[in-house]
Amino acid sequence: MILGLETSCDDTSVAVLDLNGEVKSLVSANQDSSHRPFGGVVPEVASRQHTENLLPLVEQAMAEGGIAWPSITGIAVTSRPGLIGSLLVGVVSAKTLSLVRGIPFVGVNHIEGHLLAPLLRDASYGPPMGFDFPYVGLAVSGGHTHLFHCEAPGRYRLLGKTVDDAAGEAFDKFAKMMRLGFPGGLQVDRLAATGDRMAFKFPRAFMQDEDLNFSFSGLKTAALRQLESLSEAEAKARVSDLCASYQEAIVDVLVEKLARAARKCGAKNWTVTGGVSANSRLRARAQEMASAQGARLALPPLRYCTDNAAMIALAGLYRLRAGAVSPQDLSPSAASLPGDFQ
Repeated sequence: MILGLETSCDDTSVAVLDLNGEVKSLVSANQDSSHRPFGGVVPEVASRQHTENLLPLVEQAMAEGGIAWPSITGIAVTSRPGLIGSLLVGVVSAKTLSLVRGIPFVGVNHIEGHLLAPLLRDASYGPPMGFDFPYVGLAVSGGHTHLFHCEAPGRYRLLGKTVDDAAGEAFDKFAKMMRLGFPGGLQVDRLAATGDRMAFKFPRAFMQDEDLNFSFSGLKTAALRQLESLSEAEAKARVSDLCASYQEAIVDVLVEKLARAARKCGAKNWTVTGGVSANSRLRARAQEMASAQGARLALPPLRYCTDNAAMIALAGLYRLRAGAVSPQDLSPSAASLPGDFQ
C-alpha cells in the first residue's frame, strides 16, 4: 500500500492506494469557510489548518481503509509546486512518518499528480477502456494551465502553458470583480448555467495560429472594462449572461488548444484534469470535441479533479517503482524543478 499526503494549497488530503493504483481510502479537509472572509487563500491560515488536520486525517484514512501500518510500503507527498508553508507541513510529516515507521518516502510534483489522476481506480471509477499512455493532458487549476504530452510514467513533454494568469485565477478574479463570493470558479459555473453565452463579446487570446500557450490577462481586463460600462443595477440584472459569456471565452480557448495539441502529437487519448476540470461547461465541451475528433477522453470524477492525495499516491507509486526515494533533507519548492518536465 502507498500512503499519499497532499497539502500544496488549502485542501488537506490523505489517501491509501494499493499497488494496482486502486484507491482504498481518500479523506480530505476543505478550508473554504476559513478563507471566504478574505476573498481568497491566506497562506498562514492554510498552513496552520494543515498542521491541525493532517495527522488526524492519516488516522482516519487508515481506519476507513481497514489498513494497518505494516501494509504501508511507501509514502508519497507533494513537495512542489505550491505554498511553501503548506508544503512544509506535508513534507515534514512524510519525513517523520518515514523515520518512525522505517518506510521510504518520495516527494512528487503536484502537476504530475493531476496528470495521472485519470488513471486512478475505485469501486465506481476507472479510466475509459483502452485509455493509457501516451496521452495529451490539459492540467488546469487555480495556479496552473499547462498542456503536456504524457508519454510514460515520469515522462511528460510540455507543449504549452499560460504566459500570465492561470484559468482558475481568471475565474476567481472575475468572481471577485462581480462580488460573487469564494470560491469564485464554482459561483461562475453555477450562474452561467442560466445565462446567454453570446451576450457579451470577450477576447480569446492566441487563437489565430497553432500556438499552444495561453493568456487570460487580456480577458480579465476586458471583463473589467465591460463591468465599468454597466451600472451596478445592469451588472446585477445580467450577472448570468456575464458569467456565461466570460466562462465560454475561457472554455473555447482550453478546448481548442487541447485539440490542437492532440493533432500535433497524433494523440487519440485525451484528458482534462485539475480543479478547473470540475467546471461543467468545460467537461461538456471537451467531450463534444473528443467525440468529434474520434478521441478517447478521460475525465476524472470531481473527487479526483480537485487537490487530492489519491493522485499524489499514484505519482509516488510510479516513482517508487522506478527506484526513486527522497532523502531526509528534501525541501519543498514553490515552483517545479528543472527536470520535472521536458
